[in-house]
Amino acid sequence: MSNPQRKRNFQIEAFKHKVVVDPKYADKTWKILEHAIHEIYNHNASGLSFEELYRNAYNMVLHKYGEKLYTGLVATMTAHLKDISKSIEDAQGGLFLEELNRKWNDHNKALQMIRDILMYMDRTFIQSTRKTPVHELGLILWRDNVIYSSKIRTRLLDTLLELVLRERTGEVINRGLMRNIIKMLMDLGSSVYQEEFEQPFLEVSAEFYKGESQKFIECCDCGEYLKKAERRLNEEMERVTHYLDAKSEAKITNVVEKEMIANHMLALVHMENSGLVNMLLDDKYEDLGRMYNLFRRVSNGLSTVRDVMTSHIREIGKQLVTDPERLKDPVEFVQRLLDEKDKYDKIISSAFNNDKTFQNALNSSFEYFINLNARSPEFISLFVDDKLRKGLKGVSEEDVEVILDKVMMLFRYLQEKDVFEKYYKQHLAKRLLSGKTVSDDAERSLIVKLKTECGYQFTSKLEGMFTDMKTSQDTMQGFYASHPELGEGPTLTVQVLTTGSWPTQPSVTCNLPAEMSALCEKFRSYYLGTHTGRRLSWQTNMGTADIKATFGKGQKHELNVSTYQMCVLMLFNNSDRLSYKEIEQATEIPASDLKRCLQSLACVKGKNVLRKEPMSKDIGEDDAFFVNDKFTSKFYKVKIGTVVAQKESEPEKQETRQRVEEDRKPQIEAAVVRIMKSRRVLDHNNIIMEVTKQLQSRFLANPTEIKKRIESLIERDFLERDNVDRKLYRYLA
Repeated sequence: MSNPQRKRNFQIEAFKHKVVVDPKYADKTWKILEHAIHEIYNHNASGLSFEELYRNAYNMVLHKYGEKLYTGLVATMTAHLKDISKSIEDAQGGLFLEELNRKWNDHNKALQMIRDILMYMDRTFIQSTRKTPVHELGLILWRDNVIYSSKIRTRLLDTLLELVLRERTGEVINRGLMRNIIKMLMDLGSSVYQEEFEQPFLEVSAEFYKGESQKFIECCDCGEYLKKAERRLNEEMERVTHYLDAKSEAKITNVVEKEMIANHMLALVHMENSGLVNMLLDDKYEDLGRMYNLFRRVSNGLSTVRDVMTSHIREIGKQLVTDPERLKDPVEFVQRLLDEKDKYDKIISSAFNNDKTFQNALNSSFEYFINLNARSPEFISLFVDDKLRKGLKGVSEEDVEVILDKVMMLFRYLQEKDVFEKYYKQHLAKRLLSGKTVSDDAERSLIVKLKTECGYQFTSKLEGMFTDMKTSQDTMQGFYASHPELGEGPTLTVQVLTTGSWPTQPSVTCNLPAEMSALCEKFRSYYLGTHTGRRLSWQTNMGTADIKATFGKGQKHELNVSTYQMCVLMLFNNSDRLSYKEIEQATEIPASDLKRCLQSLACVKGKNVLRKEPMSKDIGEDDAFFVNDKFTSKFYKVKIGTVVAQKESEPEKQETRQRVEEDRKPQIEAAVVRIMKSRRVLDHNNIIMEVTKQLQSRFLANPTEIKKRIESLIERDFLERDNVDRKLYRYLA
């Protein structure tokens, strides 16, 4: 093993003799440096040896004369800056800023050279004594001796503010010079920029825009005012990019926003003949977009616009759904609703940047006023009925989808969706049974949309109706295949409807013509023979017939009529003239239906295949009827409709409402049981709240009805009241 090396200790010893410096060395050297600083400020730096000057400054610091060098520098620079300040003060008019800018640039160049010469002092002496570095010192001295000079300080601020004002009033100013002066203030420190320019600038701007906005509000309409406010805002932002500190942008825009927008918001939106409501009525997308973009910049701006828009939409919507004139035509009523929705959708997408809060406000407004009219569900269903009967002929599939989507949008606003379902079911049944639907695809598409919106339960019966129609076709093919002898006589087409799927109709029979009655009996025998455990009841009030008729001069027509009308017309094969009483007795058609049937056969111009005495628009029980031998039509096939009111009559409406209320009872009870089963114990108010919430996708449950259903469930031992707190319910398993 090797021995570890012995450590050696090194020691640096001082010089044996003392180094003596010339006592006048410091003064001589400083004189050289002072002369150099003068030359630099006087633009004579080209003849200087910077290397030699650096060495002199280095030696002064090295020989502990750093303090002398530093104080000398401060004194020399201060003297020069006082001269510079005097020269700037003497500059006249527009030359003032140019002189200030020129002297500032000179000072910066001089400062750079001086800092290079005194670099060693900067790095050592200044750091160790924590004095201000040379460059920073130069800025502070400039600030104190030039900018803070009593004759320059106020004059500089006034000049800058005057130039800004001149630019605001349309004059062209020297932006480059402004940028240099503002940058000088920023280089001197953010506090200098803020105190010497920014703060007074903002105060003067606020005063300027306060006066200008007052002037504009008195002489301009809302659209014009907003254009001017937008232009001013853009000008200020442009001003910042050209010659102000970027941090000033938020501050100056806040001033413009406060003075020109925030302080006049209500005056602008409610301005007579040109405010927000007028813009909405006249579809002024550009002005509305400008208002949205300006108002979004200020606190409560958009909520102000939104509130005025909401109250306006609710007001016009309320007028629309309560105006008796508009309620006369359900299709026109719904079309107006859709037009209004399209109008405001376009405004929100074009002008309000598709803002979700505005969309929500629009939706809540529509929901509010659509439900003010109890007949809205019926009218929307009638609108669908109109479109799917005839309104969509020749319309492309894409356009059909658009219309159906719009209908679904209105459907979502309905609180009583189950009422719509009732009417829709009735109207769909009539379309399917009369073969009047324009497109099976469109019908199914709407059912799919309803299913997506409300679930399978909502549409299961509607789908069952389509299934019945398809099954009926197959049944009829089987019937005629098993009775080939029926090919020559009258043709019968039967639709077999499942009772639960279709709207319930009172089973009203009438006396069919003998040949038809025999045919119906054959079908009954065939159907009951192929299906066990079923009953058939004829719904003659829902059928149609095609019959061939020959009139006075031998002209032949094919008449498309209802089953009731067929029964009446066939009586005239054996009689020339029949009284109302005779027709009623022979057919046994209910009086109200018979009168409508005879009215459509005898009183409708161009379709009057019968004539009556006395001639009048209404049917009386003493009227007599005979065939109109003079009947003519340019068409071979003539469709004779039944005179019906498109909307429900008051008794029918009451009956539908009653059926809806009855259907709601089991749904409310089921919801109560579901909730109580999971909660076990719950108080009355919470049950009401949860039941309402569960059922709101179908209808708005009435608290009184919920209470009645709870009482019924207590009677049937599903629930019990708490012995102590009578508002508390318990679930009985």
